[in-house]
Amino acid sequence: MSAPGSEPTLFPLGENAGMDPWYVYIVHCRDNSLYTGITKDLEQRILEHNSGPKGARYTRSRRPVALVYHEQVASRSAATSRECHIKKLTTTSKRQLVAQTLQPGPHS
Repeated sequence: MSAPGSEPTLFPLGENAGMDPWYVYIVHCRDNSLYTGITKDLEQRILEHNSGPKGARYTRSRRPVALVYHEQVASRSAATSRECHIKKLTTTSKRQLVAQTLQPGPHS
């Protein structure tokens, strides 16, 4: 608590203020399906999907998976919102999103 008459200590608001970014990602599964998720550590999460019990139940029977798309966002809530948006896309739209990121730019 603050002493009477002094200013209270202020902390950054938001669940992720001042911390590492979050990622929304899509992996391509062995059965040619796509899985969308969120994480703070892409490399570790892909390892978890491909081995061990921490991978998503969906991907456990569809190993190996390969990262085909990711985007960085500022907070968990932004990641969850974007994940929800991507999951509502049709499979064709998801594949187009992935394909757009695989296209070389005009200066490549």
